Amino acid sequence: MNRLSLVVALIMALGLSSVCLGAKGKDAHGAKEQGKSGILLVVFGTTVPEARKAFDQIGKQVKEAFPGVELRWAYTSKVIRAKLKKEGQSLDSPEAALARMADDGFSRVLAASFHTIPGEEFHDLQKNAHMFAQMRGGIKHIVVSRPLLSSRSDFERVMQALLREIPKSRKPDEAVIFMGHGSEHHPSDVAYAAMNYWFGKAEPNVLVGTVSGEPKLEDFLPELKKKGVKKAYLLPFMSVAGDHARNDMCGDEPESWKSILKKAGIESQCILKGTAEMPDIVSVWIDHMKAAFSLLPR
Repeated sequence: MNRLSLVVALIMALGLSSVCLGAKGKDAHGAKEQGKSGILLVVFGTTVPEARKAFDQIGKQVKEAFPGVELRWAYTSKVIRAKLKKEGQSLDSPEAALARMADDGFSRVLAASFHTIPGEEFHDLQKNAHMFAQMRGGIKHIVVSRPLLSSRSDFERVMQALLREIPKSRKPDEAVIFMGHGSEHHPSDVAYAAMNYWFGKAEPNVLVGTVSGEPKLEDFLPELKKKGVKKAYLLPFMSVAGDHARNDMCGDEPESWKSILKKAGIESQCILKGTAEMPDIVSVWIDHMKAAFSLLPR
């Protein structure tokens, strides 16, 4: 088994081998049942108005893939929900959204994860959705779809989609660095190492780092200097180009990636486009949704 296969096997071992959670009844594929079907779109969230166009792209493609199925939204970030509440906007947590759906008579629900990796927030969604399926008066059947990077084919599809986003004017000796979020769920950070493996095979000067995980930008600096790289394109490897992309990646503060690279003698060009704005990447999430939705009874 090669290194990439080991990495993917580890990710699958984190609980991704089954997308069906908490389905009740003896036969999830049996006769038609009464009640409504619905989809809960679960995202990290953002406070940046310009970044929310990524969610418009998600909504557009999901409606096309699941015509007639009611869609609802939930933000996993408590910090973002609190900030938006101060601005007069009320966004539900996944748990609050599922409670509303139970009260509104939904008996079959797909909780669609629009996370990038199977990190802490994805695992919280898995566990809590399972509880809703088990409680009396809860939702009878719940399935949770997998996050973006969940299989070997996901890594290759995502890599190819990201490569298509690199400006045509970029020269081979110029670097492209994607900023991922990273996770306190440390085993999940191997997903970024796997992406670097794929990029290393296709484009050696294309890299993935994280703002709060591993690898970090500083891990790449010696290699970039050794190669004599003078310019780097910076893009978010997150669903939205929100605060992290605009401040931690491209801000003017000394600790931003742009500033760190400038200090190292490398010019930066920022491209503020989240992965959820890219139809080919949203299609990967939607394929995961279709696999999970097929497990719900009709």
